[in-house]
Amino acid sequence: MYKPRRCVFALAAACLALSQAVAEPIDPRDSRVIDGDTIHINNPSIGLPPGLERIEPIPNVRLVGFDAPETFHPECEAERVLGLKATERLRALVRAGRLDFVYVRCSCPESQIGTHWCNYGRDCGMLKANGRDVATDASVALRTSSGSRRRSSPFNSIRSKA
Repeated sequence: MYKPRRCVFALAAACLALSQAVAEPIDPRDSRVIDGDTIHINNPSIGLPPGLERIEPIPNVRLVGFDAPETFHPECEAERVLGLKATERLRALVRAGRLDFVYVRCSCPESQIGTHWCNYGRDCGMLKANGRDVATDASVALRTSSGSRRRSSPFNSIRSKA
């Protein structure tokens, strides 16, 4: 059964956790874009708030708050093309510099955190370019309310046209 108070409480807790995380400046050379919503952090000392542990020592990071079309295992050619565009847009944002990065707590169920089932083994983080969260750049990807991986629903319209 839907419990609105629980949802509001969970959202408030997530916002509080994110507000306590302070982004650090990051040099574009300290990151590498994997796809439209994943980057690799080359410097393990960047962006880790006190009390938060990484899943991997030098991880790929799932950027939260949006979902990019797939490039590695797309369900159709249209999704692959959009995924390549999202990847190139994120690369352009990273190349432009003025980046801030912070790791954030994952929104996966507690039992999945630290496993492959949680964001495919990626840590979670937020990346800002020129003071704006890359999740707000509509040309990068579709915004999601939780940042969770919604494999089928955001791209149904493009899949049906392909």
